[in-house]
Amino acid sequence: MTDLISRADAFTAAAHASINQCRKYTGDPYIVHPRRVAQTVKQTGARDEVVAAALLHDVVEDTPVTLEEIRTEFGENVAALVEMVTDVSRPEDGNRRVRKAMDRDHLALASAEGQTIKLADLIDNTASITRYDAGESGTSWRSQKKETGHYASALQHLQSSMAANGDIHLD
Repeated sequence: MTDLISRADAFTAAAHASINQCRKYTGDPYIVHPRRVAQTVKQTGARDEVVAAALLHDVVEDTPVTLEEIRTEFGENVAALVEMVTDVSRPEDGNRRVRKAMDRDHLALASAEGQTIKLADLIDNTASITRYDAGESGTSWRSQKKETGHYASALQHLQSSMAANGDIHLD
């Protein structure tokens, strides 16, 4: 593990522990989720800054840490990636549907690296829901399944755009 990734891991663990945040279904320390997201991102061959941002992806939304603190500790590149995947909606913006649409619109502007982080996050969250909540809460599962569909179509659009620009080759 590089110094940047080690520092991001320690920073993330401390930020979530400072508010006693745990995973909803298991009660595990919250750090298990960002570590799984970062591992998924790393498996795509992402550079260290993207893996670090994957570790930090929930810190601004869930803890008192600000984007400015992320920028100071980890640099502009990591902070920009975290900002791309941080929800912009607030409860006062409207109902859940309105807020989710705002957050999807924000994510649609993210780079391929930012969207990779968000998709890894969604994969891990969906795995947790299907393992621990699918039988108990059909509403949660249906909501997550619908959100997954939105992101899957965003990924298809991203892949098409990248292929058109020669950034990737789809077989």
